[in-house]
Amino acid sequence: MGIITLISDWGTSDYYVSAVKGMIYKFYPEAQIVDITHQIQPFDSIEAAYILKNASQSFPDGTVHIIGINTEESLKDMHIVAYYNKQYFIGTDDGIFSLIFDHQPENIYELDIPLESSNHTFSSRDRFAKAAAHLAKGGDAKDLGPDKLELVNKMLFKPVIIEDTLKGMIIHIDNYQNLITNISKGEFKSFVSNSKFEISFRSQRYKVTEVHDSYGDVRPGEIVALFTSNDSLEVSINKGKAASLLGIQKSDPIVISRIPNK
Repeated sequence: MGIITLISDWGTSDYYVSAVKGMIYKFYPEAQIVDITHQIQPFDSIEAAYILKNASQSFPDGTVHIIGINTEESLKDMHIVAYYNKQYFIGTDDGIFSLIFDHQPENIYELDIPLESSNHTFSSRDRFAKAAAHLAKGGDAKDLGPDKLELVNKMLFKPVIIEDTLKGMIIHIDNYQNLITNISKGEFKSFVSNSKFEISFRSQRYKVTEVHDSYGDVRPGEIVALFTSNDSLEVSINKGKAASLLGIQKSDPIVISRIPNK
């Protein structure tokens, strides 16, 4: 049974999710459909890329992912299917794929299949669902359209080292309002080495001097820094909502400073 996942900014109060699922079942009644989330902030491809990049790693080979974010096609932003790490990703090539993938996908194809309606505003239902059903049934991606040589590239801010500081940013705020940064465990440990350090944010109003293994290592209400399951540096409040309590939003800076040993 082929697995097809859905990620979108549609919410769950409208008919959009059920319409896409219905279209998939129309072409592939045996499909197994998994909802990753439909609560992406409207048009936020960066948030969608972060969630799908991390969720897709848990799915088996051959899984097909439909990306229902910014789906309107143009001459610049084409509808494509990308084959990456033995999974298929279908969506609009507006830069989101470059944020999901760590390297060039094995194959990229432009979607050249007829829409199911004359209205071009619901591509996830009228084109992506049909392509996903074809792939989930074991169909060849080559049948969906011509080769595409490369993806549209979208550059995100990368952590930078300036003398004794490592500067990064908040890239995601999860449902618990934990603050996920773009600083990886490897980058952090390489920079800090054996030195003491200080993690600061909100114009250095809040500071942390230790990274813990779990939230419960500090008392409820205290700020804690730790590494997520995907090895990203996270700042949280044990049993609290860090984003609102600390007044921090996505794209806000975070700074790690090395403290010279005396």
